[in-house]
Amino acid sequence: MARFRILSIDGGGVRGLIPAILLRRIVKTPQLEDFLNSVDLIAGTSTGGLLALGIAHGMDLEAIIDLYINKASEIFDDSWLDDLVDLGGLSGAEYDIKNLRKEVEKLFGNLTLGKLKKRVLITSFDLDNEDSDPRKRTWKPKLFHNFSGPNSDADVLVAKVALYTCAAPTYFPSVEGYIDGGVYANNPAMCALAQTQDKRYPPNPRLEEVLLLSLGTGLNLQYIKGKTHDWGYAQWIKPLINLMLDGVTGIADYQCRQLLNERYHRLTPVFPPGRKFEMDDVDKIDQMRQFAETYPIEETIRWITERWNGD
Repeated sequence: MARFRILSIDGGGVRGLIPAILLRRIVKTPQLEDFLNSVDLIAGTSTGGLLALGIAHGMDLEAIIDLYINKASEIFDDSWLDDLVDLGGLSGAEYDIKNLRKEVEKLFGNLTLGKLKKRVLITSFDLDNEDSDPRKRTWKPKLFHNFSGPNSDADVLVAKVALYTCAAPTYFPSVEGYIDGGVYANNPAMCALAQTQDKRYPPNPRLEEVLLLSLGTGLNLQYIKGKTHDWGYAQWIKPLINLMLDGVTGIADYQCRQLLNERYHRLTPVFPPGRKFEMDDVDKIDQMRQFAETYPIEETIRWITERWNGD
């Protein structure tokens, strides 16, 4: 039976190091060395979008991991001067995007999506479609892709798409009117699955031909104690972003699982109780690396061997 294989990678800031290491462990497994070569579509949100674009460009996983280890502190550099200007994050983004821009432009140069070696689907959100008709002018989700067909984004610069998908509200400023696709699809797996069924953009495999491996960037165990919370803006604003990200991530997992059954697998490491990694925790890079290197992936290896590669 024909197969269409999707790799989907969540958003999560510097925690993108975790799926990068998990992928390295997968391809170092005997008989799985060509795993990435077998992928037909790579979907990504935010840091997962960066990973997707890098892999589709043919970057070595070791080089990608080194970028997280060596450059994350520069990308998430919150100087005292910047804090003074934006009042500690109250009136401006936490970080300047200039260092991230420098790195992605160095990586991708003038490369366009259409020149990538694999199909990609990268989530972002357009804050203003600038439609000339006021009845149609609005914000909307935007899925950048390099499939052939109407409205293809094949001519868009990879470096620009990388910035669009990483422009997480409160962390970075918007870029040319775009922000991080994590506001609606921090887990882009369902977006990727839907893309395969869009008749405007062949190939259109049947659902029973699709296999989907979804990688998370790590799950913090979080909860809000109590049964009633008569909160306003001030109380909700801090937990609301994490609540929404975990919510949209979880529902995409549920939807893909119901549609694909055993042809779907999700690997999302759960951090132990009392251990928490935020999206900008650059001081915990070594801890994240150790966690990802030792997290059990036997079930994932078994699924890839039996389902992804099996008869």
